[in-house]
Amino acid sequence: MTRSELLQQLANPQSFDLAVIGGGATGLGVALEASVRGYKVVLLESHDFAKGTSSRSTKLVHGGVRYLAQGNISLVREALHERSVLLHDAPHLAQPIPFVMPSYRWWESAFYGIGLKLYDFLAGADGLGPTEFLSAKSVRSRMPGLKAQGLLGGVQYWDGQFDDARFAINLARTGAKAGALLLNYCAVTELQHQAGQVKGLVCQDHETGQTFNIQAKCVINATGVWVDQIRQLDAQSSGTALQPMVAPSQGVHLVVDRAFLPGDHALLVPKTTDGRVLFAVPWLGKVILGTTDTPRSDMPREPAAFEEEVAFILKESGRYLAKAPQRSDVRSVWVGLRPLVKPHQEEGVSTKGLSREHTVSVSASGLVTVTGGKWTTYRAMAQDVLSQCLTSQLLPQQALPRQRPPPFQGAEQQRAQTVSLMAPQGMHLYGAEQTRVAALPGADHWLMDGLSEAMVRFAVRHEYARTVEDVLARRSRALFLDARQSAAVAAQVASILESESCARIALSDYLALAASYTLAP
Repeated sequence: MTRSELLQQLANPQSFDLAVIGGGATGLGVALEASVRGYKVVLLESHDFAKGTSSRSTKLVHGGVRYLAQGNISLVREALHERSVLLHDAPHLAQPIPFVMPSYRWWESAFYGIGLKLYDFLAGADGLGPTEFLSAKSVRSRMPGLKAQGLLGGVQYWDGQFDDARFAINLARTGAKAGALLLNYCAVTELQHQAGQVKGLVCQDHETGQTFNIQAKCVINATGVWVDQIRQLDAQSSGTALQPMVAPSQGVHLVVDRAFLPGDHALLVPKTTDGRVLFAVPWLGKVILGTTDTPRSDMPREPAAFEEEVAFILKESGRYLAKAPQRSDVRSVWVGLRPLVKPHQEEGVSTKGLSREHTVSVSASGLVTVTGGKWTTYRAMAQDVLSQCLTSQLLPQQALPRQRPPPFQGAEQQRAQTVSLMAPQGMHLYGAEQTRVAALPGADHWLMDGLSEAMVRFAVRHEYARTVEDVLARRSRALFLDARQSAAVAAQVASILESESCARIALSDYLALAASYTLAP
């Protein structure tokens, strides 16, 4: 369906059961879950799907080893179960990955190994592989890029890895097939109230400037770190004073070449010099180094890395990698804001100590807000949101189930035909549909490794892409892998978007963005 057709649907007078604000992991998860249950759903995103935090994760599908160390057993248990569901739902985007935790002190293998055995026990049938104690020789063979001096051994355990932004786009497409109406670049500017209750909203399309009045039984605020802005729109109608729900935390990731950590094993350092966790994770031919956890009070759409964060990651990586990465080795640096739930009446709390669990609240006017959590538990968050809507009588108790989306196309078709979308363990998501991509013009015209002209056209026609950034940052991951290389093909992408009648190509904006993802010498 073209964008003009989507806008025409939005313009048709109709009432939705559910209006979701926010097209990140949580909002898309709510829209899909509600649509599959038979509710009539509209989702609106002010920028692109997964533009914010949901495209800037460490790319891990995990139970949370560090949460286990904090004693948060319930969060770990839930996340381990949801890890298995996510891996099941999207085998084309998510896979198990082995982690090695090296030991340079005599007690580390035993201490961390016992904890990881508990991790295995909590996973139960959802486990991906047993924890193993390794000799120094075994660690070196699995991680040849690791510093050998002083290495005494290590522990290997299993977690999952995925492509976060691609997963989000697949959530959007699967939700659309289930009957949801989804629009990116359509910002909510006002909440509408009747008798003190939220009964709809006003939104504006960025491309045409057209405004739309949307009626809905229930409105969900799933805007992540920016939930307080939507809550403020709600509070304006009653003059209610708000206490902020979110304490933003900034996470920085650096990307270097695979030569720094050859092989297929990821590195986990459970305790750096300042007590944080450090990852070095192979991903799409590169290695991700990170992440930081730095509080900040502002909430920019494109947060910049602080110099001390970059220095910290490079220094800590150099303590464990045989070849210490330098600033000149960094291919891309990206920053994401985490929506951590703010404690009541506590000031100056380090974000390392704030809850990673999600929170669902309902205002006096009936606005449902969800924030916190993490990618791995997006489905559990969506289910909790809908349960709260039903408990608060904002949605009817029963809805007629819609016809489930048709099966995958292309490589995943056979797998999907054997699994019901509404199976209790989860639902398979749509894949890349290689056969349809190959049929488009430019299938043999490669702009760069992993991105063809046909893939750009497919992104516009079937994956909601509207700008150069959409294509190079989230439909492909070029910006996140090598910012300079992505800038080199940006003009070609812009030309293809123009031929596809995109209204907001934004080439100059993308070139400036790509420059900000590089480090100055």
